Amino acid sequence: MLRDTFGRSIEYVRLSVTDRCDLRCSYCLPKGFKDFQEPAEWLSYAELTRVMQAFAALGTRRIRITGGEPLTRQHLPELIRDLAAIPGIEDLSLSTNATRLAKTAQELQQAGVSRINVSLDSLQPARFAQITGGKLDKVLAGLMAAKAAGFAPIKINMVVMREVNTDEVVDMVNFCIEHDFTLRFIETMPIGNPGRDATDHYVDLRDIKTQLETHFDLIPGVMPGGGPARYVRVAGTELRIGFITPMSQHFCDTCNRVRLSADGNIYLCLGQNAVYPLREHLRRGISDTELQQHILQAIALKPARHEFNEHPAHIVRFMAQTGG
Repeated sequence: MLRDTFGRSIEYVRLSVTDRCDLRCSYCLPKGFKDFQEPAEWLSYAELTRVMQAFAALGTRRIRITGGEPLTRQHLPELIRDLAAIPGIEDLSLSTNATRLAKTAQELQQAGVSRINVSLDSLQPARFAQITGGKLDKVLAGLMAAKAAGFAPIKINMVVMREVNTDEVVDMVNFCIEHDFTLRFIETMPIGNPGRDATDHYVDLRDIKTQLETHFDLIPGVMPGGGPARYVRVAGTELRIGFITPMSQHFCDTCNRVRLSADGNIYLCLGQNAVYPLREHLRRGISDTELQQHILQAIALKPARHEFNEHPAHIVRFMAQTGG
């Protein structure tokens, strides 16, 4: 099993296939941002698969495909089929904003994705447009297509922001009960200028849990998966609600993941600048054994914890450039 210097098992890679996105969520990318990587700088599907094979040989068991928006990269099901065939990979999932999911859900499911996470910060069309610059009806159509395709579970990720969408948390719970989705609330993080601006709207999710307890009977719950959410269940339903709290209750001591960006950088922590470039090594023809050694050297750089609270201006890259 792949372990870092603090004894944590690294079984989970979030694999970014692009830094591009067709939305401009206020906490992720600046409005009008166009300074994306050129495709020549991205790893090819063959290179991405090779890196994931090396991770799997070292003990990684989970891959989540991310972006940017991963569905903006062409021919994605080809990569998914190759990843699903890697020996040792037990869980292959996808994070998406769902704007393109209505047309692709069935193909993605058949290629080998078993479950998806969908970003959805509002159920109000005008507010959704204000937060993301996009159209809510496209996301809802994508969600219904994913449900029809048989994805399970479908997890809704809602970034909770003071004076933006806190009045919708109960509506989102009811929406997820109605459609048999799982719901996760997420705290804003100071990643890049958009993230630091978003922390002006920061909400401690313990307050959101207290708010929900006035409407629902919440009991302890569990949810399979490799993520950091702490779950409760709404009594009388199958709805699990997860709370992802990197700011108020960080979970660094159990962190089990690293991120591989589309341009071949291994990011060891969202809240630190530790990074290990792989692309140059891949493209000079290293062996599989050498590739595994580079991954081991990268994992040795993984820090003990983030420093979002101590140094909120520390991270200058955008979330889309890191991998969701």
